[in-house]
Amino acid sequence: MSISDNESMISPEGHRSGFACFVGRPNAGKSTLTNALVGSKVAITSDKPQTTRHAIRGIVHRDDAQLVIVDTPGLHRPRTLLGQRLNDVVRETWAEVDVIGLCVPANEKVGPGDKFIANELSKVAKRTPVIGVVTKTDLAKPEQVAEQLVALQDVMEFAELVPVSAVDGFQVNTLADLFVARLPEGPQLYPGGELTDEPEATLVAELIREAALDGVRDELPHSIAVAVEEMGPREGRDDLVDIYAFLYVERSSQKGIVLGHHGERLKKVGAEARRHIEALLGSKVYLNLHIKVAKDWQRDPKQLRRLGF
Repeated sequence: MSISDNESMISPEGHRSGFACFVGRPNAGKSTLTNALVGSKVAITSDKPQTTRHAIRGIVHRDDAQLVIVDTPGLHRPRTLLGQRLNDVVRETWAEVDVIGLCVPANEKVGPGDKFIANELSKVAKRTPVIGVVTKTDLAKPEQVAEQLVALQDVMEFAELVPVSAVDGFQVNTLADLFVARLPEGPQLYPGGELTDEPEATLVAELIREAALDGVRDELPHSIAVAVEEMGPREGRDDLVDIYAFLYVERSSQKGIVLGHHGERLKKVGAEARRHIEALLGSKVYLNLHIKVAKDWQRDPKQLRRLGF
């Protein structure tokens, strides 16, 4: 994995540094948990499955360690070329990290998808420890959480099992401790204060997509992609950033859904995205959004490359 040029940073003796990743089926709470550990929003979240499309890295700074969390797309049965490529991202990531967290929600029965992923992970568990993470405990009764922990013991042999809630912070620090204990000793990999190594334009595009996902029909989320075409400070002003971005959909009929009646929905998406982007950049933002149709882009290798997949 690429790191910054700061490998020579002085760190106290016994300092640990390395990579952990979350894997799980779509909508298992991986992105919300990543944000909770980092203490800031580095990964977008949505109740729509397969929201995450990149391996997003969030950096946890501690006196005794620097833990880099890699949030991966949900592993799933792919129906498109995009789906296949997202699964490839997951497998490439878990082959490179020091410790893996398999996320399974507390409020849903362990299913075939969880068992499939656990079976895949059992192939790497001999060299890379796998921690079973029961997520969303705030949505389950204590007896449900206990049942889920027992059920997971039958799925594979974990290095540890831990129930957590990213929403109320339950055992988030405990999970960080379990990850850190399995990292090698070493100096900081990133400068202090850095929360992610994602380019700002990538984070901006993701925040726009998060806003666009809110309230759309179930069949639409997978068809939405966002590309930032231009981004930079406005000439003569250091307090305003101009951003020009395209929202891509696959069919003309979807364009109308995203646009909304008299463009009202797109205005709402722009306002919501701008609020989060201004918090990210610490600056006022002018956001110009346009919708484009890229026919069946999820299945087209050329268009996938152009959109960064």
